[in-house]
Amino acid sequence: MPHTLVIVESPAKAKKIQGYLGSAYTVKASVGHIRDLPKKQAEIPKKYEQEAWARLGVNVNDGFSPIYVVAPEKRDTVKTLVDLAAKADTIILATDGDREGEAIAWHIAQELKLKGPLQRMVFNEITKDKILEAARNLRPLDTSLVDAQEARRVLDRLYGYEVSPVLWRRVAKGLSAGRVQSVGTRILVDRERARMAFMAGSWWSVDGTFTTPHGTFPASLSDVGGRKIAKSGDFDADTGALKSSSNALLLDEQRAKGLVSGLKGRPFTVGSAEERPWSQKPPAPFITSTLLQETSRKLKMRASKATTIAQKLYEGGFITYIRTDSPSLSDEATQAARTQAVDLYGAQSVPDAPRAYTTKSKNAQEAHEAIRPAGKVFRTPDSLKGELDADAWKVYDLIWKRTVACQMRDATGKKMTVRLESAAADGAAVGFQAQGKTIEFPGFLRAYVEGEDDPEAALDDKDVTLPPLRQGQQLHAEKLKASGKTTSPPARFTDAGLLTELETRGLGRPSTFKAIVETIIDRGYARLKGSALVPSWTAFAVVELLEQEFPNLVDYQFTARMEDDLDEIAGGRAARVPYLQAFYFGEGGLKSATTRAAGGETVTLRPDKLRAHAIEVRISPDGSGYLKQGDVTAVLPAALAPDELTPDKARALLADPNREAAKEAGAPPAARTSLGICPRTKKEIRVVSGKWGPFLSIGEKGERGAKTASLPPHKAPETLTLEEASMILAASRTLGKGKDAIEVVPFGRFEPHLPYLAQGKAYRSLSSLDEAISITLEQAQARFAPPVRSAPPRPAGAPRPGGAPRPGGGPGMKKPPGR
Repeated sequence: MPHTLVIVESPAKAKKIQGYLGSAYTVKASVGHIRDLPKKQAEIPKKYEQEAWARLGVNVNDGFSPIYVVAPEKRDTVKTLVDLAAKADTIILATDGDREGEAIAWHIAQELKLKGPLQRMVFNEITKDKILEAARNLRPLDTSLVDAQEARRVLDRLYGYEVSPVLWRRVAKGLSAGRVQSVGTRILVDRERARMAFMAGSWWSVDGTFTTPHGTFPASLSDVGGRKIAKSGDFDADTGALKSSSNALLLDEQRAKGLVSGLKGRPFTVGSAEERPWSQKPPAPFITSTLLQETSRKLKMRASKATTIAQKLYEGGFITYIRTDSPSLSDEATQAARTQAVDLYGAQSVPDAPRAYTTKSKNAQEAHEAIRPAGKVFRTPDSLKGELDADAWKVYDLIWKRTVACQMRDATGKKMTVRLESAAADGAAVGFQAQGKTIEFPGFLRAYVEGEDDPEAALDDKDVTLPPLRQGQQLHAEKLKASGKTTSPPARFTDAGLLTELETRGLGRPSTFKAIVETIIDRGYARLKGSALVPSWTAFAVVELLEQEFPNLVDYQFTARMEDDLDEIAGGRAARVPYLQAFYFGEGGLKSATTRAAGGETVTLRPDKLRAHAIEVRISPDGSGYLKQGDVTAVLPAALAPDELTPDKARALLADPNREAAKEAGAPPAARTSLGICPRTKKEIRVVSGKWGPFLSIGEKGERGAKTASLPPHKAPETLTLEEASMILAASRTLGKGKDAIEVVPFGRFEPHLPYLAQGKAYRSLSSLDEAISITLEQAQARFAPPVRSAPPRPAGAPRPGGAPRPGGGPGMKKPPGR
């Protein structure tokens, strides 16, 4: 009996599909990519080791040909696939239908040496009907998509491997640059710059409660003497004063309180009472970015967690494919949503004709449907309460509600605007305004309200009724109150908000959204403060360097055009090689720019508010920031956000080399926070926030197995998990004894973002914490057999790891435990 091998990407998907296809098929997972460009020197094939371009993994002199290698951890997977392929009569490549999936399929075919036309099986949801349909409707490999993915991969490799070494020389070790990562970092830095330049504006307002025979209602002062009252939007964020174009009247405290006093007891007249209809359309079904935005707003989930949960829901056959930028629904899904809306809310809840949705994004691939419940009939959230865990259920519930709501009628109602008129004590005409809103037909709001968990409760909140009022009616103010208000700086981005901003600017793709945010955090370019992303001083230094030396690479429009160009390649309308040739070797291209930039000086930051005081911000080799004024330096507390660094705080830090002033500058007080019991040692792990900053501690001093370790410089203590802390402490150890002992350092000066080995003044990088935990003494000794690398020189006056330098660049202070 003929046998077919079907290769998919994930084991969970393989298990599900195997059950649908039956015993005539063997479904096996590649577990993502099986080949990639070499990540380190040891992976470069020997025949290319002496080539000048070998470190890039791309032959820039021969059509930008990439050198692909099988990752060591994928060799067993490839062997299994080769063995299964040898026994199969037919091989079907069933990886995802986007660029990455198409490229994975091509790499599998290359490694398995498949001959003849390749057969692709593509599906958008993992249900029995759709899988069997996909198995009946195979298509050939789309080589244009493969070319487009390869162009992106080569472009990203050239960008990262050419620009990153410039950052190592001129900012700090362990940093990286990336095509979308760097513009994402710039977005965060630009927002922080706006916060730093922000000047608050102040104004006063007057609010009142007015009485009628039918009840009371609130109204606010809108104008005095024919001029509207100044509000937040009338102020210039750069000066704190009213915009030059504004004719608004700025009320100060004296004038506002004078109006309150002068209007007490005076009659008010209804000058006008207008009523007009309003309607609201339902939001479109979810795409990747809008799902992450709503899970952040409603469920308070990080983008990484929401993406992981959604991926599991897809692989379990509960929802459709999650990496999509198209809000369109299939005819089958549209009918399923309409049917469910009718069943739950009645026939009047849906419009006569189905709603159709198209993308507003100019770069959308439209390769998949919107994210929706899977199947011809959507399973209700209540029916899944026993199958899904709490978080997965909440995400499914959100997707289900949004999908059903998108096919329901508009919400409609009426808006009322009432103007109240009186005269101030000085005779000036005074106007107050009240607004109300009623919902006459809730439509889609019965199922879904953006930003709200409970649609029914949200409907009640949306009704703001006013009592019956007629023009010329007399009434009095029951209460008048003056209050001072201040404008707020622009809010920082959440991770979901950053992804939405990237999408709005035409940057990045759904398949890369999660990785972009995680890389920015992992590289120490931003940390989480609550749900907000706060850029580090390292991010400022990197963005300033890129703006000076590689302005195109952090230009929003240039990067968006790159996306357009890559889309042209994907569509078969442009060739890969000429594009890469112009990008790398062209006039002002990457090659010449990196050569020019490599010899520049270390980046020095001079924030506007500190420049007049001759105070600079510099970056230490470990990526932390420090202040410098003449010969005096001081470490910047990690908890102090860039927009919070005022001249007064900077002077306080510089005046106190012992960093006692750091407490006033925003450093956290000393504390011990328990993370729980270590699963490896069964001892308590604590984050100790002390005078020198936070570090990890396990066990009690003098106790067997007690040790300390530094936190990663990019990791805020409040985001550290028990498992991460356990791994860091397990990695921190000494191999051997005496002068030949080798220290395993999870994070430190030589590699701030990766573990490494240290023996005297020699260092060796490690690839991960897993390797740091498992490496033996013999393996570590073997690493030091080749020529050694020395630690990078420390810039004059830079703080030493673990302590601030004394004024004049003297020796650093005693380092803290674990540092």
